[in-house]
Amino acid sequence: MVRIAMLSKWHVHAPGYAYFVKGNEKAELAAIWDDDKERGEAWAKEMGCPFFADLDELLARDDIDAVVCDAPTTMHKDVLIKAAKAGKHIFTEKALCPTVAECLEVKKAVEEAGVTFVISYPQRGRPCIQFAKKMIEKNAFGKITFVRVRDAHNGVSGNWLPEYWFNKDDAAGGAMMDLGCHPMYLLAYILGKPKRVTGIYTAPYGKPVDENAVAVAEFEGGAIGVAETSFISTFAPQTVEIIGTDGAMIAQGEDVQFKSSMLDGIKNWFIKPDLPEGKPSPLEQFINAVADGKGSPEGLGIDDAIALTELLELSYIGNDNNKIVEVE
Repeated sequence: MVRIAMLSKWHVHAPGYAYFVKGNEKAELAAIWDDDKERGEAWAKEMGCPFFADLDELLARDDIDAVVCDAPTTMHKDVLIKAAKAGKHIFTEKALCPTVAECLEVKKAVEEAGVTFVISYPQRGRPCIQFAKKMIEKNAFGKITFVRVRDAHNGVSGNWLPEYWFNKDDAAGGAMMDLGCHPMYLLAYILGKPKRVTGIYTAPYGKPVDENAVAVAEFEGGAIGVAETSFISTFAPQTVEIIGTDGAMIAQGEDVQFKSSMLDGIKNWFIKPDLPEGKPSPLEQFINAVADGKGSPEGLGIDDAIALTELLELSYIGNDNNKIVEVE
């Protein structure tokens, strides 16, 4: 049984994670910490577990094996380094940290402690993405030249996101730092290491963070990746486009069209391919990895976390300075 402590209810996904832990046969919801004492106490009462106002006190307990971090993004570095040094396995919401420098400090602590680390990248497990990875392995796209990923909703224009979500001191950014993480980590998953990055971010509804955002990056090999996101889009399907010299995939949700001149039978038209099963949620993969004494699952480890932050950090620098940022 993996005994898990929830670290903060700040993130909107925190309640869902807590209920998942509570309902998982391999896990136990053992404790809750929150820097907001009133919020934390109310949540602990709701979930039927102890509340700790002191993070150090919670992390010192021997009856806690792992933590799920949903603290404000700008607090991640300090919270996660403490958790690693206390020997607790770590599951964290994305983004890991606002800057690569902070991520590297977390990586050092995680590796020195030898704990399992998993970041929440649920869309890497989607059937269409797993299909795309298999086709890349078969060279079905030929040389990939362009990838576009869009994930957007109307959280601002529909007025349903909480107002604290737009506090840059906590969130470190807006639409791209939140929902835009999904397109960004998918670009890194498909295309690898970026060479240069920029972004154009706007706020038509006047929030103090970006509400509408596009990032563009050149990756090794000359492929161009585009990540699109928004808090002011209605009826915007999740879209993934992968275009290569010899193949293409266009997906809206899990409705996939695929074509490849490298594979028999589909050289001249698009087909709807049979998709593989999606992977379990990152949190389920984390619980299983800790319970079975395994390391980080594929695509969800510390270096994957750093790759996302690299794209985010450089794209914000590009937007803020009206420039294209070279990757060092």
